[in-house]
Amino acid sequence: MGRVTKEIVMPPSSLEIRVDLLVQRETGLPKSVIRGMFDHECVFLDGNLCDDPGERIAGGSHVVLKYDSETRYKEKANARKSRIFDLVFEDKYLLIVNKQAGYLTVPTNAREKNTVVDAVKSHANRGQSRGQPVAIVHRLDRDTSGLLVFAKSDQIGAKIKAQFAERKPERVYVAIVAGQLQSDSGTMRSYLATDKDLNQRSVPSGEDAKLAITHYKIVQSFKDATLVRVTLETGRRNQIRVHFSEQGNPILGDTRYEEANARHRYWPHRRLALHAEVLGFTHPVTGEKLRFVAPVPREFERFCAICSPDALGRVSRAFFTKR
Repeated sequence: MGRVTKEIVMPPSSLEIRVDLLVQRETGLPKSVIRGMFDHECVFLDGNLCDDPGERIAGGSHVVLKYDSETRYKEKANARKSRIFDLVFEDKYLLIVNKQAGYLTVPTNAREKNTVVDAVKSHANRGQSRGQPVAIVHRLDRDTSGLLVFAKSDQIGAKIKAQFAERKPERVYVAIVAGQLQSDSGTMRSYLATDKDLNQRSVPSGEDAKLAITHYKIVQSFKDATLVRVTLETGRRNQIRVHFSEQGNPILGDTRYEEANARHRYWPHRRLALHAEVLGFTHPVTGEKLRFVAPVPREFERFCAICSPDALGRVSRAFFTKR
């Protein structure tokens, strides 16, 4: 049969599925061959080369397979990158990673494995006879993706944390919230405290409450959802989620804050529609101004395409970073 080109377009109502399982279902090839196809540039997702068989896709996804039906593709040794993060920057003082949704930044009291910090430590200690310490500077929620900085010593970590405490770093998020917002831009300001269920809530100012300030600007409005860019002035736990949910516009996919209103038929993903896109700060040793951008995940682009194809054309050129 030789060379084969096969296109797979998932209907908008399709449930989420791993891309390798979709490829196997459509081709009937063995799992080992499917994994090899990802290592030999045979799989394309939404126009981009896809090298992660574990990537989850849903309605609106466009998969193209280009392969030789007579070739038994084999997985390349050590070709598979971490599913937990993509390395964005590294020097001898710090690391910047793009965290994937679905992973804890650090373990809880339950001592979970496969956390981001575990994966970063494994990366930092590759080829070393003694352990390279990794200091945690800040965190992202399990179901949020985006940029995180880790330090390679407690001293460096303390210097970066000091910048965060003084509200100096640039932190910009992309989010899709339920419903429509009343203003094209705005600021949400409240004091947050933890309730008995460990949720964050806005409360009157007091000893146990911490000031939280969130700025937003609308990128695109849809019939029943809104794409926004969010800038943090402070970085409290769940801050963005709480502020938007309390004004009746929860983050899509949120199962903690306003879960019923956070459901959307075109967001079937088991993650939040929240992504830490931009992180900027001063290098703690060199003094250089660092600024990193993590491409907006494909789930966001697919959502825009399904909700409003015309709007996607206007938004994508200026908004969705080339991968």
